[in-house]
Amino acid sequence: MARTADPDAAFAAFVREHGPRLQHTARLLTGNHHSGEDLVQTVLTKMYLRWSKIDAPLAYANKALVSTHVDGWRRFWRGEAPTEVMPERSVDPTVGGLGDTYAAVDSRDELRRALSTLSRRDRAIIILRFYADQSEAQTAETLGLPVGTVKSATSRALAALRVATEATS
Repeated sequence: MARTADPDAAFAAFVREHGPRLQHTARLLTGNHHSGEDLVQTVLTKMYLRWSKIDAPLAYANKALVSTHVDGWRRFWRGEAPTEVMPERSVDPTVGGLGDTYAAVDSRDELRRALSTLSRRDRAIIILRFYADQSEAQTAETLGLPVGTVKSATSRALAALRVATEATS
């Protein structure tokens, strides 16, 4: 990203351009919207304080999302636990054309539940590889892992996701 004379303007431009994608990545990492927002806010605060020293802001942000998320899970309190059954499943999908909306919500929920079955490292690998569209080498660099570890973990995690989604179907 090109640096400007005004670092605040450059940071604001970065947030406008990449904020929604960082938010979605954080939601996938944390498993819920509010924790994802908190995670992005924490990472953007860290980035703002170091903005003039960051050479590759997007790579830094992705690595900071994963690192901050892992650090957050090292704490004792886990917050609220999601329920097993969502009340929306009982709604008649033919009423008011809401079927597609509920189906989309159910699909996202199924993805979040399947991702939550993975270890934090495997979840981070899958999200960086397939959502953030990083190569194996980029993912390995972001997470500080060998490329071979990323390849084998990706294979195992995808197999586990297949099993998890087949179990719910």
